[in-house]
Amino acid sequence: MKNTCIRVFADINQINGCKAKISHIDKSAEHLANSLNLAGNGVRLKILFLLQVEGQLCVCDLSDILGMNISAISQHLRKLKDGKIITSKKTGQTIFYSMSTEYASIFKPIFRLITDNKILELI
Repeated sequence: MKNTCIRVFADINQINGCKAKISHIDKSAEHLANSLNLAGNGVRLKILFLLQVEGQLCVCDLSDILGMNISAISQHLRKLKDGKIITSKKTGQTIFYSMSTEYASIFKPIFRLITDNKILELI
């Protein structure tokens, strides 16, 4: 099936302007899309929210809070860490996880909407 457009006139200036805008934000958009893709899982979003609010938590804390086994939590933490959204710090035998500074600022407005229970009002 051939993809055809039914418009009468193309606004070449608008098209070129949009191409320039996309080109300008391309790397940032891809970076944010990858981050949102990782955070798009409900459990991972809750983990990120908790790390944002609490500062740092260990896998056992997250397991108790979310009512999930440690193995499942660890898998989610690994994905977030591989995506550089969270960092880890070992204290004694315990590894504490926290949001990376860069991502904390990206997710802060989203978590504010969650905290204020505004998400359902917006849709």
